[in-house]
Amino acid sequence: MAEKKANPLTDLIFNVIVPSVVLMKLSGEEHLGSLVALLVALAFPVVLGGYELIKYKKFNFISLLGFVSVLLTGGIGLLKLDAQWLAVKEALIPGLIGAAVFISTFTKYPVVSKMLFNDTVLNLDVIKRKLAENGKVKDFDRCLMKSNYLFSGTFVFSSVMNYVLATTIVTSPSGTQAFNEELGKMTLLSYPMIAIPSMVMMMGIFYFMWRQIRQMTQLETAQIFKTQ
Repeated sequence: MAEKKANPLTDLIFNVIVPSVVLMKLSGEEHLGSLVALLVALAFPVVLGGYELIKYKKFNFISLLGFVSVLLTGGIGLLKLDAQWLAVKEALIPGLIGAAVFISTFTKYPVVSKMLFNDTVLNLDVIKRKLAENGKVKDFDRCLMKSNYLFSGTFVFSSVMNYVLATTIVTSPSGTQAFNEELGKMTLLSYPMIAIPSMVMMMGIFYFMWRQIRQMTQLETAQIFKTQ
């Protein structure tokens, strides 16, 4: 079965743009009302996640946290809890992921190693042989550990920024039109202020790994990566 190809544009539309527009423009009583608008906005990421689960038969820890995050947001709005709980929730999800990544450093399977240093992406046999020949196995293991710490740090950044964004923007009582509008604004701003910087940091980590592999093995890029 072919692997699922991520579509960033679809994710952006269903998880960010459409929910934000619904919350900011349709929460008034003359349109959907605050309750219905909140439910409609939250339905888009849930439907997309469910569709991908059914189609690709894939579900992982991060997907589960994302689903739980949507449910918690809906619960805060429906139960009209203090908006401070939204900030806690926004910080908690990436914080849990960051903690899991950090803890994985002390196991046999660091997250960075599973994501990048695997035989679906790299010519592992060639790389490992060259590392052994050059006496760089321990140096590379330290490099993997450092990369895993950095990767965990990107989620810490996301956690802190989510909390700051939520406490700064969402200040109205939950369950109100103003709360929905602020939630939509926060969702929209989270992409350029949090998601894109986090993505850039992750790309920097992968670039660092690639450079280290090249330097320690003296292999060319075409020899490092699997190409078909």
